[in-house]
Amino acid sequence: MKTPVFAIDVGYGNTKYAWRATSGTVATGMFPSLAPMADLDTFVGDGDVAMLSREIAVVTLGNLEYEVGPGVRLTAAYGENGRALADDYVLSDNYAALLFGALHFSGVTHIERLVLGLPVHNLNKYSAFLKERFTGELSFGHGKVVVDRVMVVPQPLGSLVLAKNSRGKDFGPDDTHIVVDVGYFTTDWVFATGFSVDNSRSGGMPGGASQIYQRIANLIAHDEGDEVNGIELIDKALRNRTPLLFYNKHIDLAPYVERASPIVAGVVKEMQTKVGRVSGIRSIILSGGGAVLYAAAIRRAYPRIVIEVIDSPCLANARGFLLVGEAGLARERRAA
Repeated sequence: MKTPVFAIDVGYGNTKYAWRATSGTVATGMFPSLAPMADLDTFVGDGDVAMLSREIAVVTLGNLEYEVGPGVRLTAAYGENGRALADDYVLSDNYAALLFGALHFSGVTHIERLVLGLPVHNLNKYSAFLKERFTGELSFGHGKVVVDRVMVVPQPLGSLVLAKNSRGKDFGPDDTHIVVDVGYFTTDWVFATGFSVDNSRSGGMPGGASQIYQRIANLIAHDEGDEVNGIELIDKALRNRTPLLFYNKHIDLAPYVERASPIVAGVVKEMQTKVGRVSGIRSIILSGGGAVLYAAAIRRAYPRIVIEVIDSPCLANARGFLLVGEAGLARERRAA
């Protein structure tokens, strides 16, 4: 399947992707950003009844095989679940495996423009690497995918473009907004008037939702007298708004989220310092998988500013990346 634009947001917590379906609607997908080494027991059964035991794909990189997909194991016996939390994440095999997984599950085989995102503080450092690594003919054990061109944008820009597209005339070219993207490992923000980004007031830093999940795990361990393994289960429970099952006990996580809220203070204070005065700001737009977790602290920090949590915040950047890529491709075609 050939598609003009394909957008992937390979986050530390989840990998999200979006493309324009033949019907004209936006198709999306998401799976955990976990890439453990492939399990020899991926297939169960024998003979004519053999089938995949989980919804995964085995991605081959060199001589190594990784499991990726919605059915990937959230926990592992010895903690090796394939999660990579490092500032140079985009250089890792884990990142490549997750990106290839998004291509596989979508079924695309030829992309004119692949749009990727990077944290604001790493944009200049790694964008050239991503363009070189993922342009051309890609092979990862499931046939070949051809990418004509790679475009790399700051992650919060996707949410800014999506907000503009959703709000139309309410999002004027002279209006100033701050978009805060609360990811799994990093929190990034852009200060923008229309689509003009003020780099001096934009920024980002390590410190996202995973810090809260780890703090919640530590608090539960203290209360229950036993170690809590796998903060991915806490992430899933919070996203699904369900209790956490712990030794046959259903734990309401809401009180623990409140007890973990001081973790957010340092990130919000750094953002306040970088942004400066905000009397002329129209709104602050929150996106990313940790948006809801940070909303209360940001409201306390900016009590006189309208705070908006974008619809489906976890997928916001991928959907916005798609719009950015489509707009750029349309401009090029008009110019040609």
